[in-house]
Amino acid sequence: MNDLWVIVPAYNEEHGITATLAALAGQHDRDFTLLVVDNNSTDATAKVVRDFAAAHPDLRIEIVTEDRKGTGAAADTGMRHAIAAGARLLARTDADCLPAPDWTARIRAAFDSGLRLVSGQLIPRTDEGVRLLDRTIIRVALEVATQFGKLRPGNQDPRYLGPYVMTPGCNMAITAELYEAAGGFPRTAIEELHEDRALVNAVRMLTTDYGLRRDVRVYGSNRRVRAWGVRKTLAWYADHRYKPELVDIR
Repeated sequence: MNDLWVIVPAYNEEHGITATLAALAGQHDRDFTLLVVDNNSTDATAKVVRDFAAAHPDLRIEIVTEDRKGTGAAADTGMRHAIAAGARLLARTDADCLPAPDWTARIRAAFDSGLRLVSGQLIPRTDEGVRLLDRTIIRVALEVATQFGKLRPGNQDPRYLGPYVMTPGCNMAITAELYEAAGGFPRTAIEELHEDRALVNAVRMLTTDYGLRRDVRVYGSNRRVRAWGVRKTLAWYADHRYKPELVDIR
């Protein structure tokens, strides 16, 4: 039985998901099952994944479908599918992200240290034509958000057992037992709720066995920055203060 599963929600990612799959295939620790959750894509995402799996028979790759729109819904479907298949440890990244080569190894080390929820370091990708200045602004903004999250009223509650830790959905890991105890990702669309924040706050009511590990690195897409600019992108992530007609930028 394979105890670690990596969950990747995907919607209309036929042009970009191969890079994510290749990054996962290039992990130093490849003792995991990779599960892609096709979120009712209208393009060839599923075919691209199946073709990649056929070309990499040494990597355990599965694909399931979730018809309900939303990163929360798709991620939750993947997590629960993995748990039903016997997973003890669950990691998540997204289909526009590039985990560092030691990502799964560092996740295992974090679990071995006693963490039950692992928050990783999100770093802007450098290969998408976004200028250095904008990438730097985004990276600084992520650091500011990490600190501000501890103070924001929405993350304050006397029932919380420990401080808020910003945990990006595209770079996190959690034990199966804690995922179920916390209720999992809300089955919501990306426009409705930051499902990663909701999960973290549910975990904070149960345990203090969570934390940030900066050596757990994922390089995230800048495509919203490219489409909207830095200011609107930051407003979007700050509780959806910017509300574009199209969120699923491709």
